[in-house]
Amino acid sequence: MRIHRFDKKKILLFLSVLGPGIITANVDNDAGGIATYSIAGAHFGYTLLWTLIPITVALIVVQEMVARMGVVTGKTLADLVREKFGVRPTFFLLVALVLANLGNTVAEFAGWAAALEIFGVSKYISVPIGAAVVWFLVVKGTYRIVEKVFLFACTIYFTYIVSAVFAHPRWGAVAADLVTPHLRMDGVYVTMLIGLVGTTIAPWMQFYLQSAVVEKNVQVEDYKYCRTDVVVGCIMTDVVALFIIVACGATLFANGVRIEGAKDAALALTPLAGKYASTLFAIGLANASLFAASILPLSTAYCVCEGMGWESGIDKDFRTAPQFFWLYTGLIFLGGTLVLYPRAPLMMIMYLSQVINGVLLPFVLIFMLKLINDGELMGEHVNSKAFNGIAWTTTVVMIVLTALLVVVTVFPGLPGAIGL
Repeated sequence: MRIHRFDKKKILLFLSVLGPGIITANVDNDAGGIATYSIAGAHFGYTLLWTLIPITVALIVVQEMVARMGVVTGKTLADLVREKFGVRPTFFLLVALVLANLGNTVAEFAGWAAALEIFGVSKYISVPIGAAVVWFLVVKGTYRIVEKVFLFACTIYFTYIVSAVFAHPRWGAVAADLVTPHLRMDGVYVTMLIGLVGTTIAPWMQFYLQSAVVEKNVQVEDYKYCRTDVVVGCIMTDVVALFIIVACGATLFANGVRIEGAKDAALALTPLAGKYASTLFAIGLANASLFAASILPLSTAYCVCEGMGWESGIDKDFRTAPQFFWLYTGLIFLGGTLVLYPRAPLMMIMYLSQVINGVLLPFVLIFMLKLINDGELMGEHVNSKAFNGIAWTTTVVMIVLTALLVVVTVFPGLPGAIGL
């Protein structure tokens, strides 16, 4: 009986801590990420599946560090950067983050509009409704309600798993390619490899996860449950990525169908895998886009307000945290309006946000590693030597690959470069 009660207590503790890690990782599968995975499967079949294993390890390493900092210090990443590195670096970091996240928010509303157009809904109807829903949820909801809605949104990603099953892939080939590295030196393959890695770890994720952990008030003694939440989230998001690649590889690649994005993939699946596979793929895209359109502005509002020392938090209101809610409102409004404006240079905005993300990521990772190894700040919870080796290796690899991603984004005419 004692063992039963102990297990029950552990389960309840885990459920109380559950949320930030799973939500942050799953938002990473946004409209841009789904487009990248769809193109990877359609153009290269299963040959890029092996990358998901090291990508998952890298994601776990980076996300675990910010979660640990949030629990041990009780402060957000923007707070710590300002305190340890000064106001000026923090200011430039925040300006870059706002610009990048505005572009990313535009991309999410564009993905939402594209998904609803598959079902015959005009973007002039879907975008205002979507923007109103996400605004109302965060502005009028409490943290607990918002988190529950976000966790429910995470479960809808499983539509991609069902969609892949409808595609009837050769599971033996999937398993073999998952554990067998395929290295090719042609430009298109390398560019896609960079894109897969680059879409996995974004600067906003680190700020949002640490802010969510702090707002949830996770205690140090419960950190092991928080770490489990992070690991589960990272594995879950890359399992979804795997099934997106499999769905497109089993159908589009097998039939030589070329696509340019996630909407093309959803439409092309109908004659090859059936109406249900196509519908589920489109539902997944709509959910992912609107989910990310909620989180990205929220993440931006958190980090700007925390970096500037202003009040922030979903449980507050316009009166107690005006900067937080006005910034969130402004990003939602601008993101939706730019998608609806016919002459808006959407592709340029998305490209620039990708470049800014790429430039920003190395600074964020280096700041994180310096903070996590600060004995005054973290005490006994600094990185071990082994963990530091993994973390610095991950950081260096991410910096190199992200730099290459910036190059192929800025110079899309390079041999083999493709739009990601």
